[in-house]
Amino acid sequence: MYEGMIAESIHLRGHNEQEIGGYLARPLGPGPYGGVVVIHHAPGFDEATKEITRKLAARGYLALCPNLHYRENPDDPEAAANAVRAAGGVPDERCVGDVEGAIWYLRSLLSCNGKIGVIGYCSGGRQVYLAACSVPGLSAAVDCYGGGVVVPPERLSPRQPVQPLDMTRNLACPLLGLFGAEDRNPSPEDVARTEEELKRFGKTYYFHTYQNAGHGFFAVDRPSYRQEAAVEGWVLVFEWFDKYLQT
Repeated sequence: MYEGMIAESIHLRGHNEQEIGGYLARPLGPGPYGGVVVIHHAPGFDEATKEITRKLAARGYLALCPNLHYRENPDDPEAAANAVRAAGGVPDERCVGDVEGAIWYLRSLLSCNGKIGVIGYCSGGRQVYLAACSVPGLSAAVDCYGGGVVVPPERLSPRQPVQPLDMTRNLACPLLGLFGAEDRNPSPEDVARTEEELKRFGKTYYFHTYQNAGHGFFAVDRPSYRQEAAVEGWVLVFEWFDKYLQT
Protein backbone atom coordinates (compact mmCIF):
# COMPACT_ATOMS: atom_id res chain seq x y z
CA MET A 1 0.00 0.00 0.00
CA TYR A 2 1.28 3.43 -0.96
CA GLU A 3 2.08 5.69 1.97
CA GLY A 4 2.64 9.40 1.65
CA MET A 5 1.85 12.67 3.34
CA ILE A 6 2.28 16.37 2.97
CA ALA A 7 3.17 18.59 5.92
CA GLU A 8 3.21 22.35 5.62
CA SER A 9 2.82 25.68 7.35
CA ILE A 10 -0.60 27.25 6.80
CA HIS A 11 -2.72 30.16 7.97
CA LEU A 12 -6.23 29.89 9.36
CA ARG A 13 -8.88 32.04 10.99
CA GLY A 14 -8.89 31.72 14.75
CA HIS A 15 -10.57 33.60 17.57
CA ASN A 16 -12.48 36.69 16.40
CA GLU A 17 -11.59 35.78 12.79
CA GLN A 18 -7.98 36.77 13.42
CA GLU A 19 -5.38 35.14 11.20
CA ILE A 20 -2.98 32.77 12.95
CA GLY A 21 -0.37 30.30 11.82
CA GLY A 22 -0.63 26.55 11.97
CA TYR A 23 1.00 23.30 10.89
CA LEU A 24 -1.00 20.84 8.81
CA ALA A 25 -0.03 17.23 8.10
CA ARG A 26 -2.27 15.01 5.99
CA PRO A 27 -2.16 11.76 4.05
CA LEU A 28 -2.02 12.09 0.28
CA GLY A 29 -4.88 9.65 -0.35
CA PRO A 30 -8.48 10.69 -1.02
CA GLY A 31 -9.75 9.60 2.39
CA PRO A 32 -12.14 10.09 3.96
CA TYR A 33 -10.06 10.71 7.08
CA GLY A 34 -10.87 11.81 10.58
CA GLY A 35 -9.29 15.04 11.77
CA VAL A 36 -7.27 15.81 14.90
CA VAL A 37 -6.50 19.23 16.35
CA VAL A 38 -3.13 19.09 18.15
CA ILE A 39 -2.77 21.58 21.00
CA HIS A 40 0.87 22.33 21.66
CA HIS A 41 2.42 22.47 25.12
CA ALA A 42 3.56 25.57 27.03
CA PRO A 43 7.02 25.66 25.37
CA GLY A 44 5.10 26.55 22.28
CA PHE A 45 4.73 25.80 18.61
CA ASP A 46 7.88 23.74 18.39
CA GLU A 47 9.43 20.94 16.35
CA ALA A 48 8.40 18.28 18.88
CA THR A 49 4.74 19.21 18.44
CA LYS A 50 5.10 19.22 14.66
CA GLU A 51 6.52 15.71 14.90
CA ILE A 52 3.41 14.63 16.82
CA THR A 53 1.26 16.21 14.10
CA ARG A 54 3.13 14.23 11.42
CA LYS A 55 2.82 11.04 13.44
CA LEU A 56 -0.96 11.38 13.44
CA ALA A 57 -0.97 11.96 9.67
CA ALA A 58 1.18 8.87 9.16
CA ARG A 59 -1.52 6.92 10.98
CA GLY A 60 -4.18 8.21 8.59
CA TYR A 61 -5.52 11.40 10.16
CA LEU A 62 -5.76 14.99 9.02
CA ALA A 63 -3.77 16.68 11.78
CA LEU A 64 -3.59 20.41 12.41
CA CYS A 65 -1.69 22.23 15.16
CA PRO A 66 -2.80 25.86 15.50
CA ASN A 67 -0.13 28.22 16.83
CA LEU A 68 -1.81 29.53 19.99
CA HIS A 69 1.11 31.94 20.52
CA TYR A 70 1.08 33.41 17.02
CA ARG A 71 -0.22 36.82 18.07
CA GLU A 72 2.66 37.34 20.51
CA ASN A 73 5.34 36.70 17.90
CA PRO A 74 4.62 34.98 14.57
CA ASP A 75 8.29 34.57 13.67
CA ASP A 76 9.95 33.43 16.90
CA PRO A 77 8.11 30.60 18.72
CA GLU A 78 10.46 30.69 21.71
CA ALA A 79 10.02 34.44 22.22
CA ALA A 80 6.27 34.02 21.79
CA ALA A 81 6.16 31.28 24.44
CA ASN A 82 8.11 33.47 26.86
CA ALA A 83 5.72 36.36 26.28
CA VAL A 84 2.67 34.16 26.85
CA ARG A 85 4.16 32.74 30.04
CA ALA A 86 4.97 36.21 31.37
CA ALA A 87 1.40 37.35 30.65
CA GLY A 88 -0.13 34.44 32.56
CA GLY A 89 -0.85 31.95 29.79
CA VAL A 90 -3.05 31.84 26.72
CA PRO A 91 -6.47 33.40 27.42
CA ASP A 92 -9.05 30.62 27.59
CA GLU A 93 -11.53 32.41 25.35
CA ARG A 94 -8.89 32.93 22.69
CA CYS A 95 -7.77 29.31 22.90
CA VAL A 96 -11.30 28.01 22.40
CA GLY A 97 -11.75 30.33 19.41
CA ASP A 98 -8.51 29.13 17.84
CA VAL A 99 -9.47 25.48 18.32
CA GLU A 100 -12.83 26.19 16.71
CA GLY A 101 -11.00 27.76 13.77
CA ALA A 102 -8.81 24.67 13.42
CA ILE A 103 -11.88 22.43 13.47
CA TRP A 104 -13.50 24.53 10.74
CA TYR A 105 -10.32 24.34 8.64
CA LEU A 106 -10.14 20.53 8.93
CA ARG A 107 -13.80 20.11 8.05
CA SER A 108 -13.28 22.29 4.96
CA LEU A 109 -10.85 19.73 3.52
CA LEU A 110 -12.45 17.46 0.92
CA SER A 111 -10.78 14.39 2.42
CA CYS A 112 -12.25 14.96 5.91
CA ASN A 113 -15.01 12.62 7.10
CA GLY A 114 -16.40 15.31 9.42
CA LYS A 115 -15.28 13.69 12.67
CA ILE A 116 -12.76 15.74 14.65
CA GLY A 117 -10.79 14.90 17.78
CA VAL A 118 -8.43 16.96 19.89
CA ILE A 119 -5.21 16.02 21.72
CA GLY A 120 -2.90 18.07 23.91
CA TYR A 121 0.01 17.79 26.31
CA CYS A 122 0.83 19.63 29.55
CA SER A 123 -0.95 23.02 29.32
CA GLY A 124 -2.38 21.67 26.07
CA GLY A 125 -3.95 18.85 28.05
CA ARG A 126 -5.75 21.39 30.19
CA GLN A 127 -6.85 23.18 27.04
CA VAL A 128 -8.15 19.88 25.64
CA TYR A 129 -10.40 19.56 28.69
CA LEU A 130 -11.50 23.17 28.24
CA ALA A 131 -12.24 22.68 24.54
CA ALA A 132 -14.03 19.38 25.05
CA CYS A 133 -16.37 21.14 27.49
CA SER A 134 -16.82 24.25 25.33
CA VAL A 135 -16.70 23.39 21.64
CA PRO A 136 -19.69 21.60 20.11
CA GLY A 137 -19.20 18.85 17.57
CA LEU A 138 -16.02 17.19 18.81
CA SER A 139 -16.01 13.39 18.51
CA ALA A 140 -13.12 12.51 20.85
CA ALA A 141 -10.54 14.11 23.15
CA VAL A 142 -7.19 13.02 24.60
CA ASP A 143 -5.70 14.78 27.64
CA CYS A 144 -2.03 13.93 28.16
CA TYR A 145 -1.04 14.98 31.70
CA GLY A 146 -2.94 18.24 31.54
CA GLY A 147 -2.05 20.31 34.60
CA GLY A 148 -4.51 22.91 35.82
CA VAL A 149 -7.77 21.05 35.24
CA VAL A 150 -8.07 21.11 39.01
CA VAL A 151 -6.98 24.50 40.35
CA PRO A 152 -7.52 26.38 43.63
CA PRO A 153 -9.54 29.62 43.40
CA GLU A 154 -6.53 31.81 44.15
CA ARG A 155 -4.85 30.65 40.94
CA LEU A 156 -7.69 31.75 38.70
CA SER A 157 -7.05 34.88 36.65
CA PRO A 158 -8.71 37.12 34.05
CA ARG A 159 -7.00 35.06 31.34
CA GLN A 160 -8.03 31.74 32.87
CA PRO A 161 -11.08 32.60 34.94
CA VAL A 162 -12.68 29.18 35.32
CA GLN A 163 -11.52 25.87 36.72
CA PRO A 164 -12.00 23.42 33.82
CA LEU A 165 -13.15 20.78 36.28
CA ASP A 166 -16.23 22.91 36.96
CA MET A 167 -17.19 22.56 33.29
CA THR A 168 -17.33 18.75 33.36
CA ARG A 169 -21.11 18.74 33.11
CA ASN A 170 -20.73 20.14 29.58
CA LEU A 171 -18.26 17.52 28.32
CA ALA A 172 -19.82 16.29 25.09
CA CYS A 173 -17.32 13.75 23.72
CA PRO A 174 -15.42 10.68 24.99
CA LEU A 175 -12.27 11.62 26.91
CA LEU A 176 -9.03 9.64 27.23
CA GLY A 177 -6.62 10.73 29.96
CA LEU A 178 -2.99 9.56 30.22
CA PHE A 179 -0.97 10.43 33.32
CA GLY A 180 2.24 9.69 35.22
CA ALA A 181 2.18 8.54 38.83
CA GLU A 182 5.21 10.72 39.64
CA ASP A 183 3.63 13.89 38.23
CA ARG A 184 2.71 16.75 40.56
CA ASN A 185 0.72 18.81 38.05
CA PRO A 186 -1.58 17.04 37.66
CA SER A 187 -0.95 15.07 40.81
CA PRO A 188 -2.53 11.64 41.32
CA GLU A 189 -4.94 13.40 43.66
CA ASP A 190 -5.93 15.84 40.89
CA VAL A 191 -6.49 12.94 38.51
CA ALA A 192 -8.67 11.14 41.07
CA ARG A 193 -10.70 14.31 41.65
CA THR A 194 -11.26 14.72 37.91
CA GLU A 195 -12.33 11.11 37.60
CA GLU A 196 -14.86 11.61 40.41
CA GLU A 197 -16.49 14.43 38.46
CA LEU A 198 -16.56 12.44 35.24
CA LYS A 199 -18.27 9.58 37.04
CA ARG A 200 -20.69 11.92 38.78
CA PHE A 201 -21.93 13.26 35.45
CA GLY A 202 -21.91 9.88 33.71
CA LYS A 203 -19.33 10.83 31.08
CA THR A 204 -17.63 8.42 28.70
CA TYR A 205 -13.95 8.36 29.61
CA TYR A 206 -10.92 6.17 30.27
CA PHE A 207 -8.00 7.21 32.48
CA HIS A 208 -4.70 5.38 32.72
CA THR A 209 -1.76 6.24 34.99
CA TYR A 210 1.73 4.93 34.24
CA GLN A 211 3.96 4.00 37.13
CA ASN A 212 7.62 5.13 37.02
CA ALA A 213 6.61 8.05 34.81
CA GLY A 214 6.08 11.72 35.53
CA HIS A 215 5.19 14.86 33.64
CA GLY A 216 6.20 14.88 29.99
CA PHE A 217 6.75 11.15 29.53
CA PHE A 218 5.77 11.42 25.83
CA ALA A 219 8.49 14.02 25.15
CA VAL A 220 11.21 12.20 23.21
CA ASP A 221 13.46 15.28 23.30
CA ARG A 222 13.49 15.63 27.10
CA PRO A 223 14.93 13.74 30.08
CA SER A 224 11.35 13.14 31.25
CA TYR A 225 10.79 10.70 28.35
CA ARG A 226 9.78 7.20 29.45
CA GLN A 227 9.87 4.81 26.54
CA GLU A 228 7.56 2.12 27.86
CA ALA A 229 4.87 4.57 28.96
CA ALA A 230 5.11 6.57 25.73
CA VAL A 231 4.91 3.53 23.46
CA GLU A 232 1.96 2.10 25.36
CA GLY A 233 0.38 5.54 25.49
CA TRP A 234 0.46 5.91 21.73
CA VAL A 235 -1.27 2.55 21.39
CA LEU A 236 -4.11 3.85 23.57
CA VAL A 237 -4.26 7.17 21.70
CA PHE A 238 -4.63 5.48 18.33
CA GLU A 239 -7.14 2.95 19.66
CA TRP A 240 -9.20 5.88 20.99
CA PHE A 241 -9.11 7.89 17.80
CA ASP A 242 -9.65 4.82 15.61
CA LYS A 243 -12.76 4.00 17.63
CA TYR A 244 -14.33 7.44 17.55
CA LEU A 245 -13.00 9.17 14.41
CA GLN A 246 -13.05 6.50 11.73
CA THR A 247 -15.94 6.41 9.27
